[in-house]
Amino acid sequence: MPGRRRESPLKNPSRAYIALGLEGSANKFGAGVIKHGVDGSTEVLSNIRHTYITPPGEGFLPRDTAQHHREWALTVIKDAVAKANITMHDLDCICYTKGPGMGAPLQSVALVARTLSLLYEKPLVGVNHCVGHIEMGRQVTGAQNPVVLYVSGGNTQVIAYSRQCYRIFGETLDIAVGNCLDRFARVINLSNDPSPGYNIEQEAKKGKRLVPLPYTTKGMDVSLSGILTSIEAYTSDRRYRAQDEPCEESEDIIRPADLCFSLQETVFSMLVEITERAMAHIGSKEVLIVGGVGCNERLQEMMGIMAQERSGLVFATDERFCIDNGIMIAQAGLLSYRMGFQTPLAKSTCTQRFRTDEVHVAWRP
Repeated sequence: MPGRRRESPLKNPSRAYIALGLEGSANKFGAGVIKHGVDGSTEVLSNIRHTYITPPGEGFLPRDTAQHHREWALTVIKDAVAKANITMHDLDCICYTKGPGMGAPLQSVALVARTLSLLYEKPLVGVNHCVGHIEMGRQVTGAQNPVVLYVSGGNTQVIAYSRQCYRIFGETLDIAVGNCLDRFARVINLSNDPSPGYNIEQEAKKGKRLVPLPYTTKGMDVSLSGILTSIEAYTSDRRYRAQDEPCEESEDIIRPADLCFSLQETVFSMLVEITERAMAHIGSKEVLIVGGVGCNERLQEMMGIMAQERSGLVFATDERFCIDNGIMIAQAGLLSYRMGFQTPLAKSTCTQRFRTDEVHVAWRP
């Protein structure tokens, strides 16, 4: 909120701190090592990730995803530690994703974190996945007090900070924007490599026709399940033609690219609208886009147009930090650890439901 600047409760450390972060709330297993220096600097020492990719038309099941994480955990962690040029004994703490996310993958990551904690006698820090995204976004972009649009496969939220809490101003009432895009990608049989959302973005660039879809903002919230149903119905329309299906140029047809274009334009317009409302409410001139869908260049462009009209700025990161990664968990976890927070072994559980506004953000004024 605008007003007098409060002093940060997080002081520069008397020595360097190093943390390992482990992320695996969905189909990516990531490990990252971060260093906080005595001068207040933050250095990314390594950021390694491996993605579980399923065949076109298929999603990822919790059991199979958890198995992927168990199989790749050792390799990814070894690579992260080696690239950081440290040993496990140099770590001050081990941070892991406590939630939200898919149950079985979260359990696999928590098990790995507990094992490492016991083996090397290092304290554990459980981290909220959403707060990890926000803190890494703030660190990388330098955004001071932005309205945060958090858009991913499992979450869609408009967030602003106040009194040591990330408060949710608006969110999806049903499915997340990333889930909406991914599910439609499966309907039109797009590849899951590197991700369905990325492939929808590339298809949308070829789109030439905007088809009517429901525009469902409800106050500060959005609803996306009806839009998904409507866009899927177009694939059964008599005018629909697959991308490689021949037709006359003068023919009235709808291509998959047109549907991808229409879906993006409609959904992103809704997100820009509720973000602008939040900016007006708190008087902010900054927008920070985080989460996997935040990589989408069209979303960044539309948000940029809105921010420019308000004499504001848009901050976003590239795929290294937008997409789920271990370094964001290390960053948020190390901030908590430096404020004296640790997760006892007996409470080192995970939860599929862990809201952003349940976290005490002790490191911010």
